Amino acid sequence: MSKQEEFVLRTVEDREVRFIRLWFTDVLGGLKSVAIVPAELEGAFSEGIGFDGSAVEGLSRVYEADMVLKPDPSTFSLLPWRGETEPTGRMFCDIHVPGGEPAKADPRNVLKRTLEAAAKKGFTFYVHPEIEFYLFRSGNLDSGNGSVGAPVPVDTAGYFDHVNGGTANDFRRSAVTMLEAMGLSVEFSHHEAGPGQNEIDLRYADALTMADNIMTFRSVIKEVAIAQGVYASFMPKPMPDHPGNGMHTHVSLFEGENNAFFEPGATYQLSKTGRQFIAGLLHHAAEITAVTNQYVNSYKRLWTGHEAPSYICWGHRNRSALVRVPQYNSGKSSSARVEYRGLDSSANPYLSYALMLAAGLQGIEEDYELPEEAEDNVWLLSDTERRAMGIRALPASLAEALEIMEGSDLVAETLGEEVFDFFLRNKRQEWTEYRAQVTPYELSKHFSAM
Repeated sequence: MSKQEEFVLRTVEDREVRFIRLWFTDVLGGLKSVAIVPAELEGAFSEGIGFDGSAVEGLSRVYEADMVLKPDPSTFSLLPWRGETEPTGRMFCDIHVPGGEPAKADPRNVLKRTLEAAAKKGFTFYVHPEIEFYLFRSGNLDSGNGSVGAPVPVDTAGYFDHVNGGTANDFRRSAVTMLEAMGLSVEFSHHEAGPGQNEIDLRYADALTMADNIMTFRSVIKEVAIAQGVYASFMPKPMPDHPGNGMHTHVSLFEGENNAFFEPGATYQLSKTGRQFIAGLLHHAAEITAVTNQYVNSYKRLWTGHEAPSYICWGHRNRSALVRVPQYNSGKSSSARVEYRGLDSSANPYLSYALMLAAGLQGIEEDYELPEEAEDNVWLLSDTERRAMGIRALPASLAEALEIMEGSDLVAETLGEEVFDFFLRNKRQEWTEYRAQVTPYELSKHFSAM
């Protein structure tokens, strides 16, 4: 038994923990959970906990249903919202097949495989996400007939506004306190541009730790919302006239203690490795968009302005670009990084970070050439001007994104056959169901005119 496993067993006993929740995700990034009692914990570490993988989205086929959860003791934490009367712990799990091999369809394993490929090249991948979400008055969401009513934000504030006695201030304070109680380091929190919209930025960590942290973050935000009588939503575009929920993510590669993106004296202090990484992100951006923006609604965020990226280009301080090189902090080489602005807050972080890393590594391996920087607001350029500058558009719909993804060797190899095939099937079904809808817009526009 490892020292980490011994620590968890000792903590469970000392804190009189009643239940341990084993967390994992399905292919779409939905959080799954099974609870065990302390008496079963040692067996879970040594043998795992069996479950029916065919009942979970994308994990296995019916005739390969048996799967095993192996808890990762390094992820153990107590759940603050369960209180002290019935202490409950949680751990993230890796999914295995009965023979002991990691399950190829486990999103956590997809990211682990990609991180191992980077490690063989001497790189460690670090990420730092800025996670946006909306707070709505929960009573307005129940229309009474099973459908969702028009969401009403909890306030009318805007970017960086301080709302005296406002719900958002109290909410962020409670959420940050709970996140830090679970070991998640928070860098910033503030009101975002939309009414009722908030942002909390997590301090950088390696990509696997951060993907786990994002799943924890979403759970904490939902729990705090329930406790405060509001509703938190990570939906990409919940309201048509206000900004969507993005998850701008800052990334960097380290070689040991050295930031591989940093080169003193270079333009923006950005190394050749950093430039090649950006080139890889741009070259493969359209291919990975179906995963980083996996819902029909995602494309309403990408294509309605409000600083969401629509075009494949990079810039320094240009917030209309898909990839941005933030200002370098003088004297701090570790701060050299690249910001990818395409992700939704609702993306599966394991798959998204795996594909971003794979795209960047491909740029390094193949020595992709970085195109010219976009210095203008690309939304204000004409189509002719963008074509002349070599600026391509991101997919305009989920259907287009899936068509591009299907032809991508990089996405297929990174996700693996099982995840790749399931994702395409699932999302095509979503598009089919969406396309069959008759929307209020169509009725108001055409019903009386025909």
